Amino acid sequence: MRLKILLVNPWIYDFAAFNFWARPLGLLQVAEYLSPFDAETALIDCTDSFRPKDNGSGKFRTEIIEKPALLREVPRFYKRYGISIEEFLFRVKAAMPFDMVMMTSMMSYWYPGVQKATEIIRGVAGAVPIILGGVYPTLYHEHAAETSGADFIYRGSIEEGLLFALSTFGFRLKRKGARSPCYRLNLYGEYPYASLVTATGCPFHCPYCASGLLASAHKKRFPGDVIEEIAHLSEAGVRDFAFYDDALLVDSDSHFKPILRSLIATGIEARFHAPNGLHARFLDQELAALMKMVDFKTLRLGLESVDRERQKSTGGKVDTEEISRAVRYLRNAGFTKREMGVYLMYGLPAQELEEVKEGIGFLKSLEVSIHLSEFSPIRGTRYWDELVGAGIIHDGLDPLLTNNSVFSFLHSKYDSGDVEKMRLDLKRYNSES
Repeated sequence: MRLKILLVNPWIYDFAAFNFWARPLGLLQVAEYLSPFDAETALIDCTDSFRPKDNGSGKFRTEIIEKPALLREVPRFYKRYGISIEEFLFRVKAAMPFDMVMMTSMMSYWYPGVQKATEIIRGVAGAVPIILGGVYPTLYHEHAAETSGADFIYRGSIEEGLLFALSTFGFRLKRKGARSPCYRLNLYGEYPYASLVTATGCPFHCPYCASGLLASAHKKRFPGDVIEEIAHLSEAGVRDFAFYDDALLVDSDSHFKPILRSLIATGIEARFHAPNGLHARFLDQELAALMKMVDFKTLRLGLESVDRERQKSTGGKVDTEEISRAVRYLRNAGFTKREMGVYLMYGLPAQELEEVKEGIGFLKSLEVSIHLSEFSPIRGTRYWDELVGAGIIHDGLDPLLTNNSVFSFLHSKYDSGDVEKMRLDLKRYNSES
C-alpha cells in the first residue's frame, strides 16, 4: 500500500515577522527525496497567508496571542503569523487519511508553533506518527524531544537517515522510479514567488552563525539545474525569485556568474532578490553588472561592525574597505539606494551602542539603505559558548529567550529610548530617495 505523508510547516510565533519570499525549502527537499519511492506527499504551509507587495514579498496575516510566561517582560505584542487555526484544521481534515506527518521548524524560538500544530493534528488524527526535523530539533534535540509532542526528533540532513526514521514506525519504502525535483511535484500552489538555493552550507565559520552546524560542507548545485528550476517556475507564472544561499558569491567565476549569464541568454523575464547578507569581498564589477542585467531588485550585503577588532574576531570575512568597494561596483552598475542595502549587526557581546551608531554613520556616507540585525545567541556556536562561560546565559536556556528581540532587550544594556530613536532615524533615512 502506498504511504501517504503529510508535510507541515508550522506557524511563526514571534514579535515581528515579514515574508521575504520564504518557502519551506527543507520540506520541499523531503518531498523530492521521497519522490522515487512508493509514497505520496501533501503539504500544509501554515505561513501561506500574506498580502504581497509589488515585488512578491509581503505581510503575513497576524493574530495577537498570549505571551508565554518567559516573555511577559517584553513590552511588545506576541503574535501568530500565518493562516488561522480554523483554516489549518480544515486543511488537515481535507488531507486525511494519512499515515505519517513530517513537520519542520526553522527558528528555534518558533517552537510554540510546532506544539500548536502537533496538538491540533493529534486532536483529529489520533496517534498518527509525527517526525519533527529542521533547525530547531537539530540544535535543541533534547528540548524538542521533551516539549514538541513529536514521536521522532530528526536531526541532520535528509540523506543521513530519513528512511531509518520511517522504518522505526514499521514503514519500509520501495523504490519505484527516478527522483523528481521538488519544483515538479505540484506542491508550490499559486505563489507569485519562489525561494532558491544554489548551494548548501558555507565555507566560513562565523562565531554567531549556525550554518556549519546544519551542513557539514559547502556543496554547490550544477548551474544548469538551477537554470532549469527557474525556467520551470517561470513558465508556471513565478515572477520573483529569492536566492537564500549562505554564501552565494563564493567561487562566483565558476558558479554564480555562469548562472547569471545563462539567465541573460534564456531571456527569462523575472525579478531577482538576495535577502541574505552577501559577502562583499567577492563582489566585483562584472558580477555587479550581470546582476543588474538579470534585474536584481533586492541586494543585501552583510557587515558585523565598523570596529576593526570586532571584524577580526567575528571571522574577518569583510571590512569597511570591502563594503565601500562593493557599493561602488553596484552603483556603477546602476543599482539605487533602495535596491542595495547593508545589514549592520547590533547587540553583539560587549558591543556598545556608540559602535553601532558609528556604523550607521559610515553606511549613511555610502548612501545605501541600512538594516539593523539584532544579535541572538545560537546554541553550539562560539559566541554561545563564550556567553555560557561568562555566566551571562546557561546551556539549558529556553529557546524562547534566544529570540533576537528578546535577547537584545534582556542583555544588551542599551537604553530603550536610544534604540527607538535610532530606529526611527533609520526609517526616515531609508525612505528618502
